[in-house]
Amino acid sequence: MIDPASAALRDRLRGTLIAASATPMDAAGTVDAAVLDRYLRGLVADGADALAVLAHTGRGPYLAEPTRDLVTRCAVATGVPVVVGVGGRPGERAGEVAAQAARAAALGAVGVLVFPVDSDPVGHHDAIWRAAALPMLAFDLYVRPYPAPVLAALLAHPGVAGVKVARLHDAIACQGALTAARRADRLAVTGEDRMFGASLMWGAEAALVGLAAAAVPTTAAVLRAFTDQRYADFVAASARLDRLAEVTFTEPMEGYVRRMLWIAVDEGRIPAGHAADPYGPALPDSERERVLSVAGRR
Repeated sequence: MIDPASAALRDRLRGTLIAASATPMDAAGTVDAAVLDRYLRGLVADGADALAVLAHTGRGPYLAEPTRDLVTRCAVATGVPVVVGVGGRPGERAGEVAAQAARAAALGAVGVLVFPVDSDPVGHHDAIWRAAALPMLAFDLYVRPYPAPVLAALLAHPGVAGVKVARLHDAIACQGALTAARRADRLAVTGEDRMFGASLMWGAEAALVGLAAAAVPTTAAVLRAFTDQRYADFVAASARLDRLAEVTFTEPMEGYVRRMLWIAVDEGRIPAGHAADPYGPALPDSERERVLSVAGRR
């Protein structure tokens, strides 16, 4: 049975676009509070209903606690619901992740997105739930996917409000995970940047995507058209979004964070000096030109 707090978050996030925000930083990895605040508020102003910070797009697993606190505080100050990514570091113990979740709760987050683990996923989520009493979104991620029985067990946990499905290129697994979430009366959240429109047709009820780290109106238009049953608009909006996803979510896949930061600079969301990604691969200038040429036509 689902906990009342988890059920409340499930219902609150249904139909929403949750921007998986980047963390603007300079070449030294320093985050400027004013730049961050402007960036996050801009995402909200342009159509993000909620924010997911310190997840994969936000490089949460790499950031120290003071920076994590700054990002969470700035996000909460925007006034929209905030989900904080917890975990994701190799060798990290459940107690450490639980402490991150408790900190997120103290700073005003409404929930946590729990990075996947290999060892005892249900026990891992339970430890986080007991420490923070904060509703959780499980994370079915393509680099560490959960087998169907494990995902079913996670979806039966009272503290799990839903699951973010990000299987990247596995349509069958995506469909199965979304169906499992709805069968368990949990929120089916798409994280499928490359299968965004399709995942909505397969049953996703909300979206938490890195494509909304910039280009928010382009992503929001797809979700709004589908929700409003404006299907001709949905097809046209999906085509625009797919063109953008094709040049941003491509190999090397870890480069997508830098590509979204390029777009954020081009849109005037952040200064060029705060678009560094110390944790991703180097990309050639020619790729930047290609990304922005597509982004400018969306």
